[in-house]
Amino acid sequence: MKKLWKKAGWIVETLAGSALFAAGFGLFLQPNDLNSGGVSGLAMVIIHFLNFGSVGTLTILINLPLFIFGGVKVGRRFFFGSLLGMVTSSVLIDAFALIRMPPMEPLIGVIYGGVLCGLGLGLVFVCGSSTGGTDILARLLKLHYRNVPIGTITMGIDAMVVVLTGVAFWDIGAALYTGLTVFLTGKLIDAVVYRFDFSHVALIISREYEAIAQAIGEKLDRGATFLHGQGCYSRQDTEVVLAAVKKQQINELKELVMAIDPEAFVIVQEAHQVLGDGFSRYSKQSL
Repeated sequence: MKKLWKKAGWIVETLAGSALFAAGFGLFLQPNDLNSGGVSGLAMVIIHFLNFGSVGTLTILINLPLFIFGGVKVGRRFFFGSLLGMVTSSVLIDAFALIRMPPMEPLIGVIYGGVLCGLGLGLVFVCGSSTGGTDILARLLKLHYRNVPIGTITMGIDAMVVVLTGVAFWDIGAALYTGLTVFLTGKLIDAVVYRFDFSHVALIISREYEAIAQAIGEKLDRGATFLHGQGCYSRQDTEVVLAAVKKQQINELKELVMAIDPEAFVIVQEAHQVLGDGFSRYSKQSL
């Protein structure tokens, strides 16, 4: 099942992320003349000027040249994943637009629309796909600006759409609300991409360090490292056990240590983006 999920799980994640994005846009942003930036937001502005067409259809037309360039630069999986994300989000945006939402305060649309769009885009980025458009452009820029978070890059690109929204609807309030949406979406993207991928690092001080390290390897299937230490008061040399474990293993680790040595001193802290055997692998394509 793990192998199957590794091969095909990204397809489910792309579909789920695209659906979340479409729901946020179609149910909360579009009814309030707001958008989350990107090609879908640009399509919304163009339709306002032309007075015909649908956001989903126009989004597909704008996306085509971007897909060709993105597929060449990032890779085949990104191309097909982005194609799936674009088609899914475009179709669902038009489907959600058929649902007549009751009148709501624009700020409510900003909050719920920005959160749903940010969560959706973040999930899509994590699985190596996109929803097309400026998402592809942001992904390409990330290859050159490695130290800039993907959500921040997205916010920079979408800032232009905020200006166009103000011009299109001739409403400074709509532009400011859209600015809040773009900011909220960008922050949620970074939260999903960088904050949800974390493990834990434990520092264990115990006289039974040998037994603890062996138990971590046998029962948790995790490696351990000895760090040489010395007690400040006793001046006695000791070995500190350093181990990185998955989030779901932390309680098992505590129980394991306490079963061996109830007097052990344990320090646990979060660790983001752990690289190595049993965790993530570094790649130039990574976010």
